[in-house]
Amino acid sequence: MKKKIWGPVAIAIFAVAATGVQGFTYLDRILANQTAEAWNAIYDRQEETIKSDGVDAASAPVATDGRGTSNPAALTSVDKEAESRIIRSGLPGNNLCTFACNVDWGEDILPGMLEVFKEKNVRVTFFVTGRWAENNPELLKEMYDAGHEIQSHGYSHALCSDISSEKVEEEIEKTELAIIDAINIKPNYFAPAAGDYDERTLEIAERLGYKVVLWSSDTIDWREGSSADVITQRIMAKPLDGAIILMHPKPETLKALPDLIEQINAQGCRIVPLYRMPV
Repeated sequence: MKKKIWGPVAIAIFAVAATGVQGFTYLDRILANQTAEAWNAIYDRQEETIKSDGVDAASAPVATDGRGTSNPAALTSVDKEAESRIIRSGLPGNNLCTFACNVDWGEDILPGMLEVFKEKNVRVTFFVTGRWAENNPELLKEMYDAGHEIQSHGYSHALCSDISSEKVEEEIEKTELAIIDAINIKPNYFAPAAGDYDERTLEIAERLGYKVVLWSSDTIDWREGSSADVITQRIMAKPLDGAIILMHPKPETLKALPDLIEQINAQGCRIVPLYRMPV
């Protein structure tokens, strides 16, 4: 595991050094690329692991085996009682679903998403990182004032199973303070970066007053080839009732939203923030 960490560490060190020359915008791009690469690696492992089981990778959240290895098969090594406390979807039978939009970049895309949500009279749940909240407090306030739910995505998009208990606690607490400073609201849901968690993460989150949230349906909008049509098809091919639909502020996601919302509504399902959906 230690050898695997050196790559991201080296990238992070380079990113910080580059900030002094290029500015925070350039650092944002480096971190966004790093995040996308991490997601691709995790997703590739998911596909390899679950192809033989006939499970769709797009709806398989990532678990960890306690050693920091992201792997859906590791779900069996997580205590079943602990696993039952994680929110992956809402209760079926209510014809409700939630858009869970993870935000660690995309401030250029978010205003367009807000316009679509306003036009379609839709409210969603944004899971924001603390560092993003600190650097975009006005946009975060605009999101909240528009009626959208704001929750925690951790501070720096760190993988919880790769860091110490103290750092996991810091990831949650620093994000809480950033959100409180911006909109005076304390979050109570925590969506760990890349869906990476272990029992320790769950225990720390609960001690701090949070429920851990994953997803049941994934747009996979960060991956190359995820056009607006592909994104829409991925979601409409999955059950909608009670779904937590994971997305990010990406250009093709923005393009997909109007038609995706219309198709979901046509199926008799209503999109609501997570706090409005029974879980």
